[in-house]
Amino acid sequence: MSDTLDHVMKVATRPPVVMVEGAGSWLRDSEGRTYLDFVQGWAVNCLGHCHPVMVEAIRTQAARLINCSPAYYNERMARLATLIAESSGLDHVFLCNSGAEANEGAIKLARKWGQLHRGGAFEIVTTHGSFHGRTLATMSASGKPAFERLYEPKVPGFRKVPLNDLDALAAAITERTVAVMLEPIQGEAGVVPTTDAYLRAVRDLTRERGVLLILDEIQTGVGRTGRFCAFEHAGVRPDILTLGKGLGGGVPLAALVASVHASCFEPGDQGGTFNGNPLMAAVGCAVVEIVREPPFLAGVRATGDYLAERLRALSAELGHGEVRGRGLLLALALTRGEGQKVVDTALERGLLINAPRPDTLRFMPALTVTRDEVDRMLALLEPCLA
Repeated sequence: MSDTLDHVMKVATRPPVVMVEGAGSWLRDSEGRTYLDFVQGWAVNCLGHCHPVMVEAIRTQAARLINCSPAYYNERMARLATLIAESSGLDHVFLCNSGAEANEGAIKLARKWGQLHRGGAFEIVTTHGSFHGRTLATMSASGKPAFERLYEPKVPGFRKVPLNDLDALAAAITERTVAVMLEPIQGEAGVVPTTDAYLRAVRDLTRERGVLLILDEIQTGVGRTGRFCAFEHAGVRPDILTLGKGLGGGVPLAALVASVHASCFEPGDQGGTFNGNPLMAAVGCAVVEIVREPPFLAGVRATGDYLAERLRALSAELGHGEVRGRGLLLALALTRGEGQKVVDTALERGLLINAPRPDTLRFMPALTVTRDEVDRMLALLEPCLA
Protein backbone atom coordinates (compact mmCIF):
# COMPACT_ATOMS: atom_id res chain seq x y z
CA MET A 1 0.00 0.00 0.00
CA SER A 2 1.51 3.34 -1.06
CA ASP A 3 1.43 6.39 1.19
CA THR A 4 -1.39 8.82 0.48
CA LEU A 5 -2.43 12.16 1.94
CA ASP A 6 -6.07 11.00 1.93
CA HIS A 7 -5.67 9.41 5.37
CA VAL A 8 -4.37 12.57 7.07
CA MET A 9 -7.25 14.21 8.97
CA LYS A 10 -8.09 17.57 7.41
CA VAL A 11 -7.65 19.87 10.40
CA ALA A 12 -5.65 22.47 8.44
CA THR A 13 -5.57 23.89 4.94
CA ARG A 14 -2.23 22.71 3.58
CA PRO A 15 -0.62 23.21 0.16
CA PRO A 16 -0.05 20.01 -1.85
CA VAL A 17 3.66 19.72 -1.03
CA VAL A 18 5.33 17.16 1.23
CA MET A 19 8.40 18.30 3.16
CA VAL A 20 11.15 15.71 3.57
CA GLU A 21 14.33 17.47 4.70
CA GLY A 22 15.49 20.62 6.42
CA ALA A 23 18.71 22.40 7.35
CA GLY A 24 18.94 25.78 9.03
CA SER A 25 16.60 28.20 7.29
CA TRP A 26 15.84 25.88 4.40
CA LEU A 27 13.37 23.09 3.66
CA ARG A 28 13.20 20.62 0.74
CA ASP A 29 10.07 18.86 -0.49
CA SER A 30 9.58 15.43 -2.03
CA GLU A 31 9.94 16.89 -5.53
CA GLY A 32 13.34 18.41 -4.73
CA ARG A 33 12.18 22.03 -4.48
CA THR A 34 13.78 24.17 -1.77
CA TYR A 35 12.08 26.80 0.38
CA LEU A 36 13.42 29.62 2.54
CA ASP A 37 11.52 29.12 5.79
CA PHE A 38 10.41 32.25 7.68
CA VAL A 39 7.69 30.35 9.54
CA GLN A 40 9.86 27.69 11.23
CA GLY A 41 6.96 25.68 12.59
CA TRP A 42 5.26 28.86 13.90
CA ALA A 43 8.28 30.13 15.83
CA VAL A 44 9.17 26.62 16.98
CA ASN A 45 12.53 25.86 15.34
CA CYS A 46 14.50 28.52 17.18
CA LEU A 47 17.85 27.08 16.03
CA GLY A 48 16.59 26.28 12.54
CA HIS A 49 15.98 22.87 11.04
CA CYS A 50 18.06 19.94 12.32
CA HIS A 51 20.62 21.96 14.24
CA PRO A 52 23.68 19.73 14.87
CA VAL A 53 23.58 20.29 18.63
CA MET A 54 19.97 19.09 18.75
CA VAL A 55 20.67 16.11 16.51
CA GLU A 56 23.55 15.07 18.74
CA ALA A 57 21.46 15.53 21.89
CA ILE A 58 18.78 13.22 20.48
CA ARG A 59 21.32 10.65 19.31
CA THR A 60 23.21 10.57 22.60
CA GLN A 61 20.15 10.51 24.85
CA ALA A 62 18.27 7.94 22.74
CA ALA A 63 21.15 5.54 23.21
CA ARG A 64 21.11 6.09 26.97
CA LEU A 65 17.54 6.54 28.26
CA ILE A 66 14.36 7.53 26.40
CA ASN A 67 11.67 7.29 29.07
CA CYS A 68 11.70 6.04 32.64
CA SER A 69 8.14 7.19 33.53
CA PRO A 70 7.28 10.44 35.32
CA ALA A 71 7.06 8.41 38.54
CA TYR A 72 10.85 8.89 38.79
CA TYR A 73 13.22 11.81 38.50
CA ASN A 74 15.68 11.73 35.62
CA GLU A 75 18.91 13.60 35.09
CA ARG A 76 17.83 15.64 32.04
CA MET A 77 14.53 16.62 33.65
CA ALA A 78 16.42 18.05 36.62
CA ARG A 79 18.93 19.88 34.41
CA LEU A 80 16.29 21.48 32.19
CA ALA A 81 14.19 22.56 35.17
CA THR A 82 17.29 24.21 36.65
CA LEU A 83 18.12 25.99 33.39
CA ILE A 84 14.57 27.33 33.03
CA ALA A 85 14.41 28.48 36.65
CA GLU A 86 17.77 30.25 36.38
CA SER A 87 16.86 31.86 33.05
CA SER A 88 13.37 33.02 34.07
CA GLY A 89 14.00 34.00 37.69
CA LEU A 90 11.13 31.77 38.86
CA ASP A 91 11.34 28.68 41.02
CA HIS A 92 9.40 25.54 40.11
CA VAL A 93 9.08 23.92 36.65
CA PHE A 94 6.59 21.37 35.34
CA LEU A 95 7.69 19.98 31.96
CA CYS A 96 5.00 19.00 29.48
CA ASN A 97 4.43 18.45 25.76
CA SER A 98 2.73 21.51 24.27
CA GLY A 99 1.96 25.14 24.91
CA ALA A 100 -1.73 24.35 25.30
CA GLU A 101 -0.88 21.82 28.00
CA ALA A 102 1.32 24.36 29.78
CA ASN A 103 -1.46 26.97 29.67
CA GLU A 104 -4.04 24.42 30.83
CA GLY A 105 -1.72 23.73 33.76
CA ALA A 106 -1.41 27.45 34.48
CA ILE A 107 -5.20 27.77 34.64
CA LYS A 108 -5.42 24.80 37.02
CA LEU A 109 -2.58 26.09 39.19
CA ALA A 110 -4.18 29.53 39.46
CA ARG A 111 -7.55 28.05 40.38
CA LYS A 112 -6.00 25.87 43.06
CA TRP A 113 -4.17 28.92 44.41
CA GLY A 114 -7.52 30.74 44.50
CA GLN A 115 -9.04 27.92 46.53
CA LEU A 116 -6.21 28.10 49.03
CA HIS A 117 -5.50 31.83 49.22
CA ARG A 118 -8.40 33.85 47.77
CA GLY A 119 -11.59 32.37 49.13
CA GLY A 120 -12.29 30.10 46.18
CA ALA A 121 -11.78 32.76 43.49
CA PHE A 122 -11.49 31.13 40.06
CA GLU A 123 -12.06 33.71 37.31
CA ILE A 124 -9.17 34.67 35.04
CA VAL A 125 -9.13 37.90 33.06
CA THR A 126 -7.74 37.52 29.54
CA THR A 127 -7.80 39.78 26.48
CA HIS A 128 -9.64 40.07 23.20
CA GLY A 129 -7.51 38.69 20.39
CA SER A 130 -5.53 36.37 22.68
CA PHE A 131 -4.66 32.78 21.80
CA HIS A 132 -3.78 30.33 24.56
CA GLY A 133 -4.19 26.93 22.93
CA ARG A 134 -6.65 24.34 21.65
CA THR A 135 -7.74 22.41 24.72
CA LEU A 136 -11.28 23.25 25.78
CA ALA A 137 -10.14 25.41 28.71
CA THR A 138 -7.45 27.26 26.73
CA MET A 139 -9.87 27.90 23.87
CA SER A 140 -12.31 29.27 26.44
CA ALA A 141 -9.56 31.53 27.77
CA SER A 142 -8.66 32.74 24.28
CA GLY A 143 -10.11 35.87 22.74
CA LYS A 144 -9.90 34.57 19.18
CA PRO A 145 -13.18 35.41 17.39
CA ALA A 146 -13.24 32.10 15.47
CA PHE A 147 -13.42 30.21 18.78
CA GLU A 148 -16.50 32.03 20.11
CA ARG A 149 -19.12 29.50 18.97
CA LEU A 150 -16.90 26.46 18.54
CA TYR A 151 -17.35 23.48 20.90
CA GLU A 152 -20.01 25.07 23.06
CA PRO A 153 -20.54 25.06 25.97
CA LYS A 154 -17.17 26.49 26.86
CA VAL A 155 -15.38 26.25 30.19
CA PRO A 156 -16.71 29.12 32.33
CA GLY A 157 -14.63 31.52 34.38
CA PHE A 158 -12.93 33.80 31.85
CA ARG A 159 -13.53 37.54 31.39
CA LYS A 160 -12.05 39.30 28.36
CA VAL A 161 -10.95 42.91 28.05
CA PRO A 162 -9.18 44.95 25.34
CA LEU A 163 -5.39 44.71 25.28
CA ASN A 164 -3.43 47.70 26.59
CA ASP A 165 -6.56 49.11 28.32
CA LEU A 166 -5.65 49.32 32.00
CA ASP A 167 -8.98 50.86 33.07
CA ALA A 168 -10.94 47.99 31.50
CA LEU A 169 -8.66 45.46 33.16
CA ALA A 170 -9.00 47.12 36.56
CA ALA A 171 -12.80 47.16 36.23
CA ALA A 172 -12.86 43.45 35.34
CA ILE A 173 -11.03 42.34 38.50
CA THR A 174 -13.51 41.39 41.22
CA GLU A 175 -13.52 39.24 44.35
CA ARG A 176 -14.02 36.24 42.02
CA THR A 177 -10.82 36.99 40.09
CA VAL A 178 -7.78 34.82 40.75
CA ALA A 179 -5.45 35.89 37.92
CA VAL A 180 -4.78 37.99 34.85
CA MET A 181 -3.41 36.07 31.87
CA LEU A 182 -1.61 37.91 29.05
CA GLU A 183 0.66 37.35 26.05
CA PRO A 184 3.43 39.99 25.89
CA ILE A 185 2.82 39.91 22.12
CA GLN A 186 -0.40 38.50 20.70
CA GLY A 187 0.95 36.37 17.87
CA GLU A 188 -2.22 34.90 16.36
CA ALA A 189 -3.96 38.28 16.48
CA GLY A 190 -1.33 39.62 14.08
CA VAL A 191 1.70 40.35 16.29
CA VAL A 192 0.07 42.92 18.56
CA PRO A 193 2.40 43.88 21.45
CA THR A 194 1.57 44.99 24.95
CA THR A 195 3.42 48.18 25.75
CA ASP A 196 6.14 47.97 28.38
CA ALA A 197 4.35 50.64 30.39
CA TYR A 198 1.11 48.63 30.30
CA LEU A 199 2.84 45.43 31.40
CA ARG A 200 4.46 47.26 34.32
CA ALA A 201 1.11 48.78 35.29
CA VAL A 202 -0.58 45.37 35.12
CA ARG A 203 2.09 43.91 37.37
CA ASP A 204 1.49 46.71 39.89
CA LEU A 205 -2.30 46.30 39.63
CA THR A 206 -2.25 42.54 40.19
CA ARG A 207 -0.06 42.94 43.26
CA GLU A 208 -2.32 45.70 44.58
CA ARG A 209 -5.47 43.58 44.08
CA GLY A 210 -3.89 40.37 45.38
CA VAL A 211 -4.28 38.32 42.19
CA LEU A 212 -1.74 36.38 40.14
CA LEU A 213 -0.12 37.49 36.90
CA ILE A 214 0.21 34.71 34.31
CA LEU A 215 2.32 35.46 31.24
CA ASP A 216 1.84 33.19 28.24
CA GLU A 217 5.24 33.24 26.54
CA ILE A 218 4.65 30.18 24.40
CA GLN A 219 5.54 32.20 21.30
CA THR A 220 7.62 35.04 22.76
CA GLY A 221 9.81 33.05 25.17
CA VAL A 222 13.18 31.33 24.68
CA GLY A 223 14.89 34.21 22.93
CA ARG A 224 12.29 35.09 20.30
CA THR A 225 12.21 38.82 21.21
CA GLY A 226 15.93 39.13 21.94
CA ARG A 227 15.63 38.40 25.67
CA PHE A 228 15.19 34.95 27.12
CA CYS A 229 11.68 36.01 28.16
CA ALA A 230 9.82 38.95 26.68
CA PHE A 231 8.79 40.22 30.13
CA GLU A 232 12.42 41.23 30.71
CA HIS A 233 11.98 44.18 28.32
CA ALA A 234 9.48 45.70 30.76
CA GLY A 235 11.50 44.83 33.84
CA VAL A 236 8.72 42.76 35.43
CA ARG A 237 8.33 39.15 36.49
CA PRO A 238 5.09 37.12 36.54
CA ASP A 239 3.85 34.73 39.20
CA ILE A 240 3.25 32.03 36.58
CA LEU A 241 4.97 31.68 33.21
CA THR A 242 4.36 29.31 30.31
CA LEU A 243 6.94 28.38 27.71
CA GLY A 244 6.66 26.18 24.61
CA LYS A 245 7.39 26.29 20.88
CA GLY A 246 11.07 27.32 20.88
CA LEU A 247 11.80 25.51 24.15
CA GLY A 248 12.15 22.22 22.27
CA GLY A 249 13.58 23.74 19.10
CA GLY A 250 11.25 21.52 17.07
CA VAL A 251 10.38 18.63 19.38
CA PRO A 252 7.22 18.56 21.56
CA LEU A 253 8.27 20.28 24.78
CA ALA A 254 6.77 22.99 26.98
CA ALA A 255 6.92 24.17 30.56
CA LEU A 256 4.73 25.58 33.29
CA VAL A 257 6.90 27.73 35.54
CA ALA A 258 5.86 29.26 38.86
CA SER A 259 7.17 31.32 41.73
CA VAL A 260 7.27 29.74 45.18
CA HIS A 261 4.36 32.02 46.07
CA ALA A 262 2.13 30.58 43.32
CA SER A 263 3.41 26.98 43.26
CA CYS A 264 0.76 25.04 45.18
CA PHE A 265 0.30 21.74 43.33
CA GLU A 266 0.53 18.66 45.51
CA PRO A 267 1.33 15.10 44.35
CA GLY A 268 -1.53 13.89 42.18
CA ASP A 269 -2.80 17.35 41.20
CA GLN A 270 -0.97 17.44 37.87
CA GLY A 271 0.84 14.95 35.65
CA GLY A 272 1.27 13.41 32.21
CA THR A 273 2.61 10.16 30.78
CA PHE A 274 5.41 11.67 28.70
CA ASN A 275 6.05 14.81 30.75
CA GLY A 276 9.70 15.42 31.57
CA ASN A 277 10.91 12.39 29.64
CA PRO A 278 14.71 12.46 29.27
CA LEU A 279 14.74 12.41 25.46
CA MET A 280 12.77 15.65 25.04
CA ALA A 281 14.40 17.21 28.12
CA ALA A 282 17.84 16.53 26.64
CA VAL A 283 16.87 18.49 23.53
CA GLY A 284 15.51 21.30 25.69
CA CYS A 285 18.77 21.47 27.60
CA ALA A 286 20.74 21.74 24.35
CA VAL A 287 18.46 24.55 23.11
CA VAL A 288 18.38 26.59 26.32
CA GLU A 289 22.12 26.35 26.90
CA ILE A 290 22.64 28.02 23.51
CA VAL A 291 19.80 30.54 23.51
CA ARG A 292 20.25 31.97 27.00
CA GLU A 293 23.83 33.15 26.33
CA PRO A 294 24.02 36.97 26.14
CA PRO A 295 25.95 37.07 22.81
CA PHE A 296 23.30 34.84 21.18
CA LEU A 297 20.47 37.06 22.42
CA ALA A 298 22.34 40.18 21.30
CA GLY A 299 22.55 38.63 17.84
CA VAL A 300 18.78 38.05 17.82
CA ARG A 301 18.16 41.70 18.69
CA ALA A 302 20.55 42.90 16.00
CA THR A 303 19.09 40.66 13.29
CA GLY A 304 15.58 41.58 14.39
CA ASP A 305 16.41 45.28 14.07
CA TYR A 306 17.83 44.66 10.60
CA LEU A 307 14.77 42.70 9.46
CA ALA A 308 12.40 45.36 10.84
CA GLU A 309 14.36 48.16 9.16
CA ARG A 310 14.33 46.38 5.79
CA LEU A 311 10.63 45.53 6.08
CA ARG A 312 9.79 49.17 6.84
CA ALA A 313 11.74 50.33 3.80
CA LEU A 314 10.00 47.78 1.57
CA SER A 315 6.60 48.68 2.99
CA ALA A 316 7.17 52.39 2.39
CA GLU A 317 8.31 51.71 -1.17
CA LEU A 318 5.26 49.59 -2.01
CA GLY A 319 2.65 51.53 -0.04
CA HIS A 320 1.91 49.05 2.70
CA GLY A 321 1.55 49.62 6.46
CA GLU A 322 3.38 49.43 9.77
CA VAL A 323 5.88 46.84 10.98
CA ARG A 324 5.01 45.52 14.45
CA GLY A 325 6.70 43.22 16.93
CA ARG A 326 10.03 42.68 18.62
CA GLY A 327 13.19 40.73 17.89
CA LEU A 328 12.44 38.01 15.37
CA LEU A 329 8.67 38.01 15.82
CA LEU A 330 7.52 40.67 13.37
CA ALA A 331 4.47 41.52 11.28
CA LEU A 332 3.89 43.67 8.21
CA ALA A 333 0.47 45.31 7.86
CA LEU A 334 -0.94 45.08 4.33
CA THR A 335 -3.04 47.87 2.83
CA ARG A 336 -5.30 45.26 1.18
CA GLY A 337 -6.65 42.09 2.75
CA GLU A 338 -4.69 39.77 0.49
CA GLY A 339 -2.50 38.02 3.04
CA GLN A 340 -3.27 34.50 1.91
CA LYS A 341 -2.73 35.44 -1.72
CA VAL A 342 0.72 36.79 -0.81
CA VAL A 343 1.49 33.61 1.14
CA ASP A 344 0.44 31.40 -1.79
CA THR A 345 2.45 33.42 -4.29
CA ALA A 346 5.50 33.37 -2.02
CA LEU A 347 5.24 29.57 -1.73
CA GLU A 348 5.38 29.29 -5.52
CA ARG A 349 8.58 31.36 -5.44
CA GLY A 350 10.15 29.23 -2.70
CA LEU A 351 9.43 31.37 0.37
CA LEU A 352 7.44 30.29 3.43
CA ILE A 353 5.68 33.08 5.34
CA ASN A 354 2.47 33.22 7.36
CA ALA A 355 -0.68 35.39 7.32
CA PRO A 356 -2.43 35.17 10.72
CA ARG A 357 -4.98 37.71 9.44
CA PRO A 358 -5.95 38.77 5.90
CA ASP A 359 -4.23 42.14 6.42
CA THR A 360 -1.07 40.88 8.14
CA LEU A 361 2.05 38.93 7.24
CA ARG A 362 4.00 37.33 10.11
CA PHE A 363 7.73 36.60 10.08
CA MET A 364 9.14 34.01 12.52
CA PRO A 365 12.52 32.91 11.16
CA ALA A 366 15.06 30.83 13.02
CA LEU A 367 16.91 32.85 15.64
CA THR A 368 20.04 31.81 13.74
CA VAL A 369 18.86 33.39 10.47
CA THR A 370 21.58 35.37 8.67
CA ARG A 371 21.38 38.83 7.13
CA ASP A 372 22.00 37.25 3.73
CA GLU A 373 18.92 35.08 4.29
CA VAL A 374 16.93 38.15 5.34
CA ASP A 375 17.99 39.87 2.11
CA ARG A 376 17.05 36.77 0.11
CA MET A 377 13.64 36.67 1.79
CA LEU A 378 12.96 40.30 0.91
CA ALA A 379 13.99 39.74 -2.70
CA LEU A 380 11.50 36.84 -2.92
CA LEU A 381 8.78 38.78 -1.09
CA GLU A 382 8.89 42.05 -3.03
CA PRO A 383 7.22 40.82 -6.25
CA CYS A 384 4.58 39.03 -4.16
CA LEU A 385 3.64 42.35 -2.51
CA ALA A 386 3.78 44.37 -5.72
